[in-house]
Amino acid sequence: MTGKRILLQLALLLTPAFGQQLSLADLEQMALDRNPTIGQARADVNMAAGLAKQAGLYPNPVVSAVGEELAGGPIIRGGEIGAGFQQRIVTAGKLGLDRKVAEQGRAITEEAARAQQQRVLNGVRTLYYQALSDQYRIRVRTNLARLAAEAVRISKELSNVGQADQPDQLAAEVESERIQLELVDAVNRQERTWRQLAAVINDPSLKVSPLEGDLENIPRLDAAQALATIYEESPELRAASIDVSRAETQLTRAKKEPIPDLLLSGGVRYNRELLSDAGLSRPVGKEGFFDVGVQIPIFNRNQGNIAAARASVDRARLEVERTRLSLRSRLAEVYRDYITSLTRADRYRQEVLPKAQKAYELYLNNFRQMAAAYPQALIAQRNLFQLQDAYVDALMNVWQRSVEIRGLLIDGGVELASSNSSAVTMPAKGGDPGFLP
Repeated sequence: MTGKRILLQLALLLTPAFGQQLSLADLEQMALDRNPTIGQARADVNMAAGLAKQAGLYPNPVVSAVGEELAGGPIIRGGEIGAGFQQRIVTAGKLGLDRKVAEQGRAITEEAARAQQQRVLNGVRTLYYQALSDQYRIRVRTNLARLAAEAVRISKELSNVGQADQPDQLAAEVESERIQLELVDAVNRQERTWRQLAAVINDPSLKVSPLEGDLENIPRLDAAQALATIYEESPELRAASIDVSRAETQLTRAKKEPIPDLLLSGGVRYNRELLSDAGLSRPVGKEGFFDVGVQIPIFNRNQGNIAAARASVDRARLEVERTRLSLRSRLAEVYRDYITSLTRADRYRQEVLPKAQKAYELYLNNFRQMAAAYPQALIAQRNLFQLQDAYVDALMNVWQRSVEIRGLLIDGGVELASSNSSAVTMPAKGGDPGFLP
């Protein structure tokens, strides 16, 4: 049995097969369609796009009614009445820079939305492999429960013919009951996993179902290649890089602020004041007016904002480096867990489990033939049980750590990343991807 798939062999004696199986792709699509955080992230992108559009719009003109010298009398006769307008002429491309800053903010929000989608997918994948391991664990414990029940039957038969002691029979019965309780625990763990999966998918009606997949077909990942992929595709790092460009644009915009805009106003009015001309009295009549103004940057040249924007550029550049270091550190921790679990799974499958299985079969056969006492078979059975459980745990950890690595070290499930003005914020490592107990 060395090198063969131990769990698949142990699963041959189980209850009849389920009906249609769910695949990982099925669960992922359900989550993408139903998880509310993905809709929230899309709404954030739409909101940022609207703000970007608004930032580049030209100021509206002001239309006004104009009245001056509104008084009676034989000369003024009601004064001057007309209409006018005011318009700010934005100079130095400041509106374009405002829009560019907002567009870069929208790009950061898009990276946050991309991170949120990956977060949900990672949550589904992590729980999928947990559910798949639960499914395997139930198969293993079902098979062990059958073997324990067989040991009880054999001990009773031997006891009836006087070839086994009562302590052996009692020990076999106690061990059978213990394994039954372990099987109940495995079923309860499976129920919990599916409740968590239902929370991430946002489908309260989701029930325990058979899953497609081969838990023993474990992935093989290279640390250097994984880090290169994370550096290239991480939305966290992309958002930090975009924020550098945004900070640089904000600095350019701050430098343009002292350049004054033009303030234009003008209009037409009717002047009813009498004007004496060659002895004839007549009203002045129609007349135009205009005003051109600029604000002279003598005291306020935006010095403080320029200094702050320059510091923001420095901070954004350092944030890129900090994010790269953070990703490298997080990968080191996750990859260590991955490679440790991978080594354990390989060793269990190739060396430990075949030997434990053979030892148990030999002890049980000797017990049947009265060549060995039952405690020896009992110890071998417990050892096999514990090793099989450890093997399933190792397989599950390999898959879950690989999900974390391939998923760009993003976790969270139903949690929504807070996208702020500077970066995509990731939750602390170790967050529960499901959130339900």
